[in-house]
Amino acid sequence: MVHIKTFLLVISFSLFGCTSSNHTSNTAKSNNSSVEMERINISDKQAVLDPKLAVFSKFVGTWESVFEWDGDKPEVLDVSKNEVALNGKALRTLHSINQGMYGGESLIFWDKAQQKIIFYYFTTADFYTSGYIEVVDDNQFVAFEDVVGNENGITKVKSTSTYKDNTIKVSTAYFKNGEWTKPESRTYTASDKAVVFK
Repeated sequence: MVHIKTFLLVISFSLFGCTSSNHTSNTAKSNNSSVEMERINISDKQAVLDPKLAVFSKFVGTWESVFEWDGDKPEVLDVSKNEVALNGKALRTLHSINQGMYGGESLIFWDKAQQKIIFYYFTTADFYTSGYIEVVDDNQFVAFEDVVGNENGITKVKSTSTYKDNTIKVSTAYFKNGEWTKPESRTYTASDKAVVFK
């Protein structure tokens, strides 16, 4: 069975990916002001991401990371696909580990009442997370998550995602037994692999 910390480590990236080679931009005018709107090619269909979610336009696509377990356990392949959903009002993500040993799905969207970006992430491992995102700049954001149903005492996750040179680095820390763990990092690159659910 996959270790729960790895489940949680990939939560942060399962929400996001890296830039697509089919990325272009389009400028729209509204109320005498110009708003930069990103156009993303997804499966030969043009989709427009809402301006409030524009930071994620660089993260649309399919991406992967290979990393090792602690000890002698086999390596992990995490594949994540991120796509524009709900007429551009949300970012939908799917990801799987080791050909479906574990997987998850999330929706990221702008919450008008809270005036911030929030998300829900559901997994094949009988737990889910919810949280919010703070945008640092055009290439970086921080996700804060509340975890429900974790058997190892992890109740919160904080992850920083940074896009640079067609890769994304995700640094993740966990709030466990009253204290934050040392951050762990993974790097993801563009992939042609498929997300697999058993």
